[in-house]
Amino acid sequence: MLGVGAVALMPLSACVSVLPTMTVDGVGMSSEAERQIALARRANDQAPLSADRTLEKAAIQQAGYMSAGGKMEHTALRGRDFVSRMEASGIAAPAAENLAHGRFDVARVIDVWMASPPHRRNMLDGRFGKFGLGYVSEPDDRRFWAMVLAA
Repeated sequence: MLGVGAVALMPLSACVSVLPTMTVDGVGMSSEAERQIALARRANDQAPLSADRTLEKAAIQQAGYMSAGGKMEHTALRGRDFVSRMEASGIAAPAAENLAHGRFDVARVIDVWMASPPHRRNMLDGRFGKFGLGYVSEPDDRRFWAMVLAA
């Protein structure tokens, strides 16, 4: 089953977040996606986004939480929501998160999000200047993907 999820922009509140211990194989995906996202934004009169290591780390952290919990959702293990995870990572508002789960490569997950109005809106939002993208793989080759976008 393939799925996608988006979160609205929101203010930040306090909480502590911990990265689960696991093998992460989606490091470096932000750089791989940078050109494809730049082309989509340019076609929609928006400046390109820069790949950002802090945002990539936050995205991989969320992918890890989803993998550990076995489901795709914005609220991570122990009730850590997007807002508290961003604050714990030092990421200021405005920020947004796109999620996906399936047998996607980088190009396909970007295409899936661009075909979904709420995800597309996040990726084309002119307030954002940077992003991080990452995933954690499951044994059956499906991946939990997360993208974090911020100013």
